[in-house]
Amino acid sequence: MDTRLLYTLLVGLIALERLFELRLSAKNAAWAKARGGVERGQGHYPAMAALHTAGLIAAPAEVWLLDRAFSPVLGAVCGVILIGTMALRYWAVSTLGPRWNTRVIVVPGLGPVTDGPYRYLRHPNYLAVILELGALPLLHGAWITALVSSTLNAWLLSVRIRAEEAALNELCNYGEHMGTKPRLLPGKEG
Repeated sequence: MDTRLLYTLLVGLIALERLFELRLSAKNAAWAKARGGVERGQGHYPAMAALHTAGLIAAPAEVWLLDRAFSPVLGAVCGVILIGTMALRYWAVSTLGPRWNTRVIVVPGLGPVTDGPYRYLRHPNYLAVILELGALPLLHGAWITALVSSTLNAWLLSVRIRAEEAALNELCNYGEHMGTKPRLLPGKEG
């Protein structure tokens, strides 16, 4: 079977999983807003949603249109990374429970979550996103998509993390509990 077809099916399954995440996010947003949740950082959200959608379209398009070859070694490495990112993402989402959201919505007075992967990092879900945006396109050699998505995501995450941490500091005393923990990489402060 053509590896391009298998790759496209995999990306399609991941896109379906993202749609499930959006439904969960909407449910969690309603939970947070019912408890006085305050939304911040709305300005960057459409760009972030567009980037993630574009990446899921661009990767298979690049594979098909530019006839990107499948490398078993690179594919295996990226496959392992993707499995790890999914495990980290699900760990982070399940630890946050109804507080997880694709938007920045903070319930004033709720202390920050400090268990699960948040014992080690301030933003484990964003680490998973960073790794996934590189690994998913590279799984089948779509290096242009990996490069462009990763570059744009780095800029967007710098905006997002500042907005999120400012809201958490203002409404939840975040810095006192999480300020000394690394943001994205274990052993590397803020």
